[in-house]
Amino acid sequence: MARTNTDGADEALNERAQLLLKALIENYIREGQPVGSRTLSRDSGLSLSSATIRNVMSDLEALGFVCSPHTSAGRIPTQKGYRFFVDTLLKLKPLASGEVEEIERRLENEGAAGRSLVQSVSHMLSSVTQMAGLVTLPNANYVSLTQIEFIALSDNRALAIMVMSNREVQNRIIQLDRYCSPDELRRAANYLNEAFAGHSLPEVREMLVAQLKDTQQHMNHVMQDAIQVAQKVFDRPEGAGVEYVIAGETNLMGFAELSNVERLRRLFEAFNEKHDILRLLDSCLHAEGIQIFIGQESGYRILDDVSVVTAPYMVDNQVIGVLGIIGPTRMAYERVIPIVEVTAKLLGSALNSRK
Repeated sequence: MARTNTDGADEALNERAQLLLKALIENYIREGQPVGSRTLSRDSGLSLSSATIRNVMSDLEALGFVCSPHTSAGRIPTQKGYRFFVDTLLKLKPLASGEVEEIERRLENEGAAGRSLVQSVSHMLSSVTQMAGLVTLPNANYVSLTQIEFIALSDNRALAIMVMSNREVQNRIIQLDRYCSPDELRRAANYLNEAFAGHSLPEVREMLVAQLKDTQQHMNHVMQDAIQVAQKVFDRPEGAGVEYVIAGETNLMGFAELSNVERLRRLFEAFNEKHDILRLLDSCLHAEGIQIFIGQESGYRILDDVSVVTAPYMVDNQVIGVLGIIGPTRMAYERVIPIVEVTAKLLGSALNSRK
């Protein structure tokens, strides 16, 4: 689990302060309201006077773990408080066997292994947590081309139908430099299937570049036509990189702390534009295990008011994607973290079985 330095906070907080902080955060996550000393006295199980609890709360506030909203005498956790809670005080709750079986069932019912499966998993994460679920598409190196066919369209266009090794079918409409007859397209497909089947799309692009460097006299007419058509099909921007599917964004409107219209508008724009979230997910691809970004820890201003919990999913012990949850900093971490972790493992197993 990702851990952030809390500047010696472990030493600064004695056991009593830690128990009161834990009780405060758990109550605030559950109720969403500032927590007063009377509530803490009841929830912590400690035999302490209200005056003693107020003194401890003052110390925690001075250390930056809690703060007092100007509208209430109670206190709420800060980002630093949540981080200490997640790193030190949190007791994770394993998912019940029935919940694990339900996730497995949903994955098994989704026959495909490409975008359709990713969309299904993102919707599942969203429905289980009532937050926003997101899943990156598997790394392009994970799947290979099984077969390609072409269908001639009007205006010098053609439909390229690519069957991938994970049973996903990708359709791309390409604009050709000239009219190609169905017979020419069939010969081009035959050549491309012979030359490129079994290779990943990045490998196909590299092979195309290598072949294009060959002199024209080394290629017959069919090869030249096939390479030119393949250029149109496989020419993809290198910056495309990670791509993700998100579901349940509107769930975030149900949390009072995220209900500010302007804040939601900016957050939804980030979901649509994807740049910042893609960079964050890309960094998670190269990290180990569960990653938790609380508020400003993500480094992206648009995510300052939310927490992001991610886990990588793997095939053949290689990380090929990331999935996760976006929700308020006041999320039930003890439940969300196991959901993300278990779903990542089960998605990896499902993809392994469908290779």
